[in-house]
Amino acid sequence: MPDTPIVDAAARIHAATLSLDTHVDIPWPDTPDPAGETNRRVDFPKMRRGGMSGAVFIAYLPQGPRTPEGHAAAGARAEAMLRHIAASAEPPAARARFCRDADELEAAHAAGLTGVLSAVENGYAMGEDLSRIAAWRRLGAIYLTLTHNGHNLLADSAIPRPDLGDGPALHGGLSVLGREAIAEVNRVGLLVDVSHASRDAMLQAAEVSRTPIVATHTCCRALRDHPRNLDDEQLDALREVGGLAQITAVAAFLRAPPPGQPARATVEDYADHVDHAVRRIGIEHVGLSSDFAAGGGFAGWHDAAETGAVTAALHRRGYGAREIGLLWSGNFLRLLRRAAAVAG
Repeated sequence: MPDTPIVDAAARIHAATLSLDTHVDIPWPDTPDPAGETNRRVDFPKMRRGGMSGAVFIAYLPQGPRTPEGHAAAGARAEAMLRHIAASAEPPAARARFCRDADELEAAHAAGLTGVLSAVENGYAMGEDLSRIAAWRRLGAIYLTLTHNGHNLLADSAIPRPDLGDGPALHGGLSVLGREAIAEVNRVGLLVDVSHASRDAMLQAAEVSRTPIVATHTCCRALRDHPRNLDDEQLDALREVGGLAQITAVAAFLRAPPPGQPARATVEDYADHVDHAVRRIGIEHVGLSSDFAAGGGFAGWHDAAETGAVTAALHRRGYGAREIGLLWSGNFLRLLRRAAAVAG
C-alpha cells in the first residue's frame, strides 16, 4: 500500500504543475468534438480530470508516394487539420484556449483553461514547397516532425517503407532540401522534431539546426532495442545542442513483447526510461509525452484522465516539484522560447 503522505504530496505537486503532453494524435477526418466526453484517450474533460494542463495535437500525415499529387494532398490535409485543432478550442463551453507559444500556454494555465497547441507530423506534407512551413506557423503550429515511417524528400526514416519502394536509406540522412527546410523551420520559429528520423538524419539535424532539436515522442534504446528509440550517443547529441528527449508512452518502445503477444508496459517501465535519460543527459534535457491515439497508453496511464499517475510514479522515485515541473513542461517551454528568439 503506497505511503499516504507520499501520495498526497504527489497529488499536490501534480495539481500545481503545468503538465503538457507534447504529442497527441487526433483521428481524421472523423474527429469527435474534444469539448465533450468521447471514446478518445484525450478530450478536454479527461484532461481536466487528470490534471493535464495542455496538449500538442498533431496534424499527422501518413507517408505516401513521393509525387506532386501525393504532396499536394498531404499539404491540404495538414492545413485542414491545423485549422480544425485551433477551432476546437473556440467554443466557450470547451473551457480551452488555442496557444501559439509558451507565453500563451502559461496564460491559459493561469486562467484555468485547457491549453490547445498544434504541430505537423511528417515533412511529406511540404513536398518541395518551403513556403508551406511559414504557412503552418501562421496557423499556429509549434513544431515540424521531419519524417514519419517511410523516407520523404527531407530525410531518411528510422523505419523505411518497402511497400513504397524504400531501401535502408534514400539520402544518407538529411537531403539538401531537408537542410533547407530546417533553416526555414528555424527562421519562422518552429521547433525541429526528430522523432521517426533515421539515426544519421537525427544527428545531422542536431548539427545544422540553429535551434535545439527535440524528439517529441521517443524512448531509450539502451532499455529497449527498437529503431524508433534513441541510443545513448543520440541522447548525448541532444544534450550537447541543448535539445530534449520526450519519453513517450508507447508500450512497444518501452518493453519488448513476449513472442507472439502484443507489447505491454506499465507506468514503472515508463519511469525506467525517464530515469535512464535523466541519468545520461540530465534533467534539463528530458520531458514527457503520450502519443495517445497512435499507439500510446499502458496500464496506469491509459488516457488523459490518469495523467497524475505519471507524476506519482516519478515522485516515488525521488523527483521533486522542480524536477517534475521541468519534465512536464519547463524544458519544452524553454525550447519554444529559444525557437522564438532565433526566428527571423
